[in-house]
Order: sequence, then C-alpha cells, then structure tokens
Amino acid sequence: MSQAINASTPVTTANHLLPPSFLSAEHPPHWYAVYTSPRHEKRVREHLEHRRTESFLPLFRSLRRWKNGCKVQVELPLFPGYLFVNIPRTERVRVLDVPGVLSFVGPKGEPARLSDFEIETLRSGLHLQKFEPYRGLAIGQKVRIHAGPLQGLEGTLVRNAKGVRVVISVDLIQQSVAVELDADTVEPL
Repeated sequence: MSQAINASTPVTTANHLLPPSFLSAEHPPHWYAVYTSPRHEKRVREHLEHRRTESFLPLFRSLRRWKNGCKVQVELPLFPGYLFVNIPRTERVRVLDVPGVLSFVGPKGEPARLSDFEIETLRSGLHLQKFEPYRGLAIGQKVRIHAGPLQGLEGTLVRNAKGVRVVISVDLIQQSVAVELDADTVEPL
C-alpha cells in the first residue's frame, strides 16, 4: 500500500530571503526540474533548505518487507532522480553547486521551465489522492481530470482490477505517476 506525501521547502521569495535585485520583474522565479545522483533526492532537498531555496520533492509511502520478514513503511521519491526548484533563472548556479545535483533538465543542460499549473496542482493535490510511481505507459485513452484537487491535469486512463487509475506524465523529465480516481472525475479528450 502506498500513500503520497508533499515534501517541499518553505517559499523563499519573501522579501527578507532574496536580495532586492532578484525581486524585480526581470528575475521572477519559475519551476525547473533538477536531475540528481541516484538515491540523493532527500539529501539535495536538505541542502536546498539550508540555502533557503524553494524546492518540491514529491514522496510516497510504501510498505516494504526486509529480508528478515519485518515490514516497514518507507518514504520514497515519486519521481526517482528528480526534484523541482522554484528559482529565478539567474540563480541556477546556486542550485548546481549543491552536492548531488547533476544538472537541470532541459536541452543541453539549460533549465527548461515547467508549468506552474502542473507543479502547484501536484503540490496541492498530492496528499488528497493515492499516488505511486508508474514505470511504463500502457496504451489507453487520453483523459482530463475534471473534478477534484487534480482538476485540469491530463493523462492516460488505465483500468485494473482495483478500479480506475489515471497515469499523469511530466513530459520534460519523462516520468509518470499513477493516481486512483473515481470514474466520474475523468472525461475523454
């Protein structure tokens, strides 16, 4: 059984955290995806917190069985190897200096902006739905979620024995997650 967790650092765009030069309209913060060393996502998030940089690391809880038969619940990244930062583009070097950060996701290592809508919708709806990573996209019907906290997101409909699941993809990082929804909250595209 798995459950999603919203693990994000506090907003850092407040006037007392960033120099006044970054607060102008010339340098607004945007969401970017960052590629990390394998299994270093949480450590990178901690470093970003110390640097007062807003980040978002979606986690989910998963029940695992150890070799000795004990069951334990662990928190794992929803998108392994990735986390998201909300920074002005001029601050990308500060993020690249963090131990464990390999690069920004985008063409030739240049940061590619993510949709504010997608990130904010994930942040606000993550704890309200059951999320888990989804490794391969099955061929299915494209749908749009028209009700609930994830309203407006699009994905691929996957039906299984447990009910209806929608696979939501973040195309820039080529990662997907599956979310369980009521059938009446999705509509075909």
